[in-house]
Amino acid sequence: MESPAPRARCPLQEQRARWERKRACTARELLETERRYEEQLGLVATYFVGILRAKGTLRPPERQALFGPWELIYGASQELLTYLEGGHWGQGLEGFCPHLELYTQFADNAERSQTTLQEQLKKSKRFRRFVRLQEGRPEFGGLHLQDLLPLPLQRLQQYETLVVALAENTSPNSPDHQQLTRAARLISETSQRVHTIGQKQKNDQHLRRVQALLSGRRAKGLTSGSRWFLHQGWLLVVPPRGEPRPRMFFLFSDVLLMAKRRPPLYLLHSGTFVCQALYPMAQCQLHKVFGHSGGPCGGLLSLSFPHEKLLLMSTDQEELLHWYHSLTLAISSQKN
Repeated sequence: MESPAPRARCPLQEQRARWERKRACTARELLETERRYEEQLGLVATYFVGILRAKGTLRPPERQALFGPWELIYGASQELLTYLEGGHWGQGLEGFCPHLELYTQFADNAERSQTTLQEQLKKSKRFRRFVRLQEGRPEFGGLHLQDLLPLPLQRLQQYETLVVALAENTSPNSPDHQQLTRAARLISETSQRVHTIGQKQKNDQHLRRVQALLSGRRAKGLTSGSRWFLHQGWLLVVPPRGEPRPRMFFLFSDVLLMAKRRPPLYLLHSGTFVCQALYPMAQCQLHKVFGHSGGPCGGLLSLSFPHEKLLLMSTDQEELLHWYHSLTLAISSQKN
């Protein structure tokens, strides 16, 4: 008796089966993580925002600076979760997209929020005691308010990963394919805007830090304009004659700043630097004199400007390469 012939494999059906498995797995992860996210948002909204409002521990401007649109984000998550639990993925996510502006507002306020938290913890004994009491509740599982404040921005990154995967693994013939694709695009665009805001805030922090380290007339106004901080570190300046001199260099998108450490006699300015020169990167020509081989002995960079030439040496090959790439980036950004 002959055995039945094996059934022919259908690539299209196998692809659809893979899509369904991935979609089901992604949908389950989105639902489970949204439940946890909504729960944590609710804890902060109830035990911090709500009680602080009722007790008057913080004035309204300080409370707004600390939490931003937290309660509105919590409401949006509650609404989304209702749809997800009913299996209405496309409808729920499409309805969630108008609330994405809240995440942009939250990102804009993130630096101010952290500053407000640190200021209030430092100056208000009453607020400090309140925060400790709330963080000690078993519902928080040992998490601190400082750990929970970045939660919406972390969740936005998860939304992007999960919703894009959900859209990609939904059949084009599915009734919610267009809704999911639209939601994935809008969430990705918001995530990119939030990332840009975060990068700008970090850059502003770097500029303020460097400004505080420097003194001298040439160092004034570093934080103005659209300047970006790129790199800093010690390099040896090689003169035409004599021994190399160590100098601290600060590289920005448009200028290279050379500074030397203030003498220890200046007690009020201990640990600061005096600006010696500013070099415009738009006029810079950069060359490696040596340091091409990738060996451990460092190398030498030549920087040519219209009225001056710098020879900068590092004994650390990795650091030299970092400087070379950062300088190349600054020069190209000015030419573009």
